Amino acid sequence: MTESERYMNEALEEAKKAFSAGEVPIGAVMVRNGEIIARGHNLRNTAKNPLRHAEIDAINKAAEIVGDWRLEDCTLYVTVEPCPMCAGAVVQARIPKVVFGTRNSKAGCAGSILDILNEPRFNHQVEVEEGILQEECSQLMRLFFKRFRKNSEPLLTEE
Repeated sequence: MTESERYMNEALEEAKKAFSAGEVPIGAVMVRNGEIIARGHNLRNTAKNPLRHAEIDAINKAAEIVGDWRLEDCTLYVTVEPCPMCAGAVVQARIPKVVFGTRNSKAGCAGSILDILNEPRFNHQVEVEEGILQEECSQLMRLFFKRFRKNSEPLLTEE
């Protein structure tokens, strides 16, 4: 098992926590000097807060531990490609590397829709490694949305 796979497995454990809570199953871990210093998983619905994404929670916790907003010696591992908000937070925190499991064709901003992480007009660009445990990360998302669709009520009913 590679180092990236080991940390992605930890991010997947966070994603499973989100799944169990009925949240979109995305998990993240922040690694510094070979040690996980922060974890996060989606809690938007639970907290009723649009900012409670896995990456944002991990970045917030890491900044507290490091004692600085600059996370220049950290790597963020996340199960799904970051959205615009999370990609922007990565750039703002000066995180040098993001490793993600699966692409997000609807909101991904590490190359799928936009590439905020490598926008040359920003003062910071991010190294990206993708596809780590891609099948496991994708499978969890597919299972969540399959259950979500199965359990959701139709918006319109025929009378």
